[in-house]
Amino acid sequence: MFDWVVSTINGWGNLGVFLLMVAENVFPPIPSEIIMPLAGFLAGRGEMSLGSVILFGTVGSVIGTTMWYYVGMWIGEARLKRFAAKHGRLLTLSPSDVDMAREWFDRHGGAAVFAGRMLPTIRTLISVPAGLSRMPMWKFLIYTTLGSVIWIGALAVAGLVLHENYELVAEWVDPLSKLVILVVVVVYLYRVIRWKPH
Repeated sequence: MFDWVVSTINGWGNLGVFLLMVAENVFPPIPSEIIMPLAGFLAGRGEMSLGSVILFGTVGSVIGTTMWYYVGMWIGEARLKRFAAKHGRLLTLSPSDVDMAREWFDRHGGAAVFAGRMLPTIRTLISVPAGLSRMPMWKFLIYTTLGSVIWIGALAVAGLVLHENYELVAEWVDPLSKLVILVVVVVYLYRVIRWKPH
């Protein structure tokens, strides 16, 4: 994976950064924690422009995550509620929970999308409830872009500052990613065990 990312950016430049960031959001196992620090490192060597790296990375990220917004829109609230009525324990949701979640997202969705775009693992998933709740596209794009440019800019600058040690960024972020996954799994299992229809 690492060698493939390196060869793609070395060979394709800004277009490679763009395509990798689209793929990173469509297929989450491709880590932005490797892509953007490497691009920042190359910018520090004068082989790429830091501004263009952040621009292409952000545009690719926004395009990739927008696909998940449309997945959420395609699933739709009505379909999700029907699934929850039949398989509530699997989702740990009842139809009334879906209503409450939509109401919460209607109130706090912008902040959730903005913050979620800067959290490993959550970065891709946050687009699905945005689509489910039919958040206006313009609003989704604004909050997604703002959160994305902060995350991507921070990774690129870190790669530039760390020079040849840019891969340390992934090592620092990796424990946080694993912790987020662990918390999500633990909370899910707890809800499955404690879930009761209501």
